Amino acid sequence: MTTRTSNTTGTASLQVESLQKTYGSGPDAVRAIADLSFAARTGELLCIVGPSGAGKTTLLKCISGLLAPTGGVVRIAGRKVTGPPEGLGIVFQEYGRSLFPWLTVEKNVELPLREKGVTRAVRRRLVTESLDAVGLGDSRDAHPWQLSGGMQQRVAIARAVAYEPQVLVMDEPFAAVDAQTRADLEDLVRSLWSRLGVTVLFVTHDIDEAVYLGERVLVLSRRPTVLMEDVAIDLPIERDQVTTRSDARFAALRTHVYELIRATQQASPDASAADASARG
Repeated sequence: MTTRTSNTTGTASLQVESLQKTYGSGPDAVRAIADLSFAARTGELLCIVGPSGAGKTTLLKCISGLLAPTGGVVRIAGRKVTGPPEGLGIVFQEYGRSLFPWLTVEKNVELPLREKGVTRAVRRRLVTESLDAVGLGDSRDAHPWQLSGGMQQRVAIARAVAYEPQVLVMDEPFAAVDAQTRADLEDLVRSLWSRLGVTVLFVTHDIDEAVYLGERVLVLSRRPTVLMEDVAIDLPIERDQVTTRSDARFAALRTHVYELIRATQQASPDASAADASARG
């Protein structure tokens, strides 16, 4: 694992260019994504928010190579995504379903590395480093069903980190845990991101979470999806749950993002697209 020596660089590790996705054809066609473009610089933590039905799941499927776009292109490290890309790690919301209950924590984290063809010695090192990084170094012999929900999600994060991805996608990973555990996991993500230098794309419904975590927050419209605004989060790089969330700038950013989402919920889909085009 690498250690972050600086903030983000100018190169883009993830590029989404004029992405479009329509399900079906003819009069029954459903346009999920109208036209979406953005880039995440190497080592950047980018959050995505939007109302229900904003096409976030469709977007992630296109990024992960599970769904072919109708138009446009996704690139990771400059390479066009045409199937599940090697440089991508994913942490899902339903972490319990992504872990194998009959395997130990260690074996769950090690499994993708085996499939990747990593040697035994390197596997052991990566598993140990990733479990230590998420605070589970003493739980490697436990089984997922013996752990709390928050600890299970830490296992899922450790597995993704051990894979050493260029881009780590997190799909509402903390939605199913309690408030205190969620706060702890948010700080864990910030800590790992700061240490490892990986590009993180974090999708959430929680506006406060997006503002707390991200360097930028992309606000999506409702379907058919366009980018409403790319909001720069100019908060200090060092953040904590009490000081940061009490900051007047945090409150202002949260209010701004909330107002954008409320506006797109109240507008017609065509109006949302027109407003976004006007901003661009």
